[in-house]
Amino acid sequence: MNPIAPRPFALSVNNEHHNVTVEPDTPLLYILRNDLALNGPKFGCGLGECGACTVLVDGVAARSCVIPVSVVENRKITTLEGLSDNGQPNKVQQAFIDNQAAQCGYCLNGMIMTIQALLNRNPNPSEAQIRNELRHNLCRCGTHVEIMAAAISAVRGRP
Repeated sequence: MNPIAPRPFALSVNNEHHNVTVEPDTPLLYILRNDLALNGPKFGCGLGECGACTVLVDGVAARSCVIPVSVVENRKITTLEGLSDNGQPNKVQQAFIDNQAAQCGYCLNGMIMTIQALLNRNPNPSEAQIRNELRHNLCRCGTHVEIMAAAISAVRGRP
């Protein structure tokens, strides 16, 4: 078998344009972390199941460990770093800070990005909708109570 030859890809990440030359099946996560030095998305399972690598693609939550770069060329990609405004956390990030919704913090990228994607679609989700949205994001530390409090706080706009 011959490997697929690297080629250039134009990416829009956090409102900045980047050109990378990689094989078309290279996972987006590898480019974000290794080429663009964005450490918000984490490598968790590598199978798209845990949610640690979640980013927004055109405002929709997506697992960057299983998305090849060829699928996201010329689409709007937002990472955890891209949610802030001039270094100030957005309301979802701030709610997680205010509610101390972290123990080890490894899962937080996925939790925050998933809640942001939900709010992009539905600015006033119910608690049941929030729980449903987060059901596929794994937290091994057991901070689910704090994570839910942060998510509800982000929706309600208060700590």
